[in-house]
Amino acid sequence: MREISVEKIIEIVEQMCVKANYYLNDDIECALRNQIQREKSPIGQSILEKLVKNSRIARDKDMPICQDTGMAVFFVEVGQEVHVVGGSLTEAINEGVKNGYCKGYLRKSVVQDPLNRINTGDNTPAVIHYDIVPGDKIKIAIAPKGFGSENMSALKMLKPSDGVQGVVDFVVQTVDQAGANPCPPIVVGVGIGGTMEKAAILAKKALLRPVHRRNSNEYYRNLELKILEKINGLGIGPQGLGGTTTALAVNIEVFPTHIAGLPVAVNISCHATRHMEVEI
Repeated sequence: MREISVEKIIEIVEQMCVKANYYLNDDIECALRNQIQREKSPIGQSILEKLVKNSRIARDKDMPICQDTGMAVFFVEVGQEVHVVGGSLTEAINEGVKNGYCKGYLRKSVVQDPLNRINTGDNTPAVIHYDIVPGDKIKIAIAPKGFGSENMSALKMLKPSDGVQGVVDFVVQTVDQAGANPCPPIVVGVGIGGTMEKAAILAKKALLRPVHRRNSNEYYRNLELKILEKINGLGIGPQGLGGTTTALAVNIEVFPTHIAGLPVAVNISCHATRHMEVEI
């Protein structure tokens, strides 16, 4: 049984919070650069250039990419041969978030109660999804999620008879209704199957996949490209000012479901789709 101390986890999570908010992922920055020449709108091209410039300034000056440094969302794979020593894994992750958001001068956006709205002051608690996996390692993925895009996300319990066209229509309609609110160009995570909550988690997890990596299943790979084409045909464009680059990617994740259901969740992420992963 391999032991991992909570002190190590706290330190790593603290660093992840800062780095994920300061440094835009290479896959996103590369996609933004590539779209500059492909974008048909001059205004859209100018906006894409400014987004790339913003990411470089943030990296060079060690500053947040965006003022909304999000709610800290984690996907944690815990090897079944790992023993966390010195305390609770969940408490260690939250301590790391607290340290990272305070020391990194990141905006604290979490309220303790959804109705009373009193800020916790340190951006905790984080949202943590755990999976128990084989092995003796812990893999931690962070996705700081701003709510300009999170608020535009949606879930629908389709009927099996709605089929693939129902899925396509719902995803495109969700993006169309979102308009400029999620700060496009966006990344669209889609979860299909499972139950209501499983579809939503799949959609969020889909945003962790690099935008250049398509689904390994050919059927869903083609569906991702089909939906992306329809979304970019909406004309919303960069920052909602018109153009052909509304989304950088559509990432679909699926799970088996009940014979009577077809749950579909759409989780929209802004152009600053922040995520990083560390294996301990």
